[in-house]
Amino acid sequence: MMIDTHCHLNIMTNKEPEALLTAHQLAELETVMAHIHDSGVGHMVCVGTSVPESRNCIAIAERYARVAATIGVHPCDITQPVEVIISELESLINAHRKVIVGIGEIGLDYYHQPYDKHLQEVVFKAQLALAIKYELPVVIHIRDAGDDALAILELYKDTLHGVIHCFSLDKAAAEKIISWGWYIGIDGPITYPKNNYLREIVATVPLTGIFLETDAPFLPPQHLRGKRNCPSNLGIIAQAIADARGVSFEDVVRQTTANAKELFRI
Repeated sequence: MMIDTHCHLNIMTNKEPEALLTAHQLAELETVMAHIHDSGVGHMVCVGTSVPESRNCIAIAERYARVAATIGVHPCDITQPVEVIISELESLINAHRKVIVGIGEIGLDYYHQPYDKHLQEVVFKAQLALAIKYELPVVIHIRDAGDDALAILELYKDTLHGVIHCFSLDKAAAEKIISWGWYIGIDGPITYPKNNYLREIVATVPLTGIFLETDAPFLPPQHLRGKRNCPSNLGIIAQAIADARGVSFEDVVRQTTANAKELFRI
């Protein structure tokens, strides 16, 4: 069975952004979860992007045994002082440690404007410190900020482990990250026609450094562009990796599942 190491089940319901899930909305996921299981996905990591959405990820993980949660504040969702963010995240860890397997999605994003580079860095480093304190891996978001993000992460490479979500940097960056004992997350974009560079990277780096992700409901595979993505599409990504490497689908699933189990202790 495959592991989707990055999805957002919490926003695959008909709720308002940042609203907490109701009991009815949690129950609505039953049908989605059955479909996902039938597709060969045995486990999912539901990734938080803000304090409310982290709470939603926890609620899903506590209801569904095949889901684990990460908690964190995305660089584009910083709406509170850093001290408040860390206090609230720490409270979640202390109250729900059994289902929390990492800190994320955290990082730097210079694509969405306007952005406050200094504030993003402060919040990023504070959440990295939180991960160290609680011995949790990190899920890293990097967009148009590769040099700055990697310079920060290199300071923590010996005290933290994690994954660069939806990897979009160059081959040298991939090799560096994997040399740290970290992972690169591969999503639907590997199926996009213009992403030859990503397929070349996936073909050459060690499979021991790759994670399977969907980022559902975002980033659907090529033939589903324009539609809502779902963890049930994870096999399409696994097959794309297998094709790029010239190995079997089963080899990709076996190794990436082992990778995910090792980092997230699933």
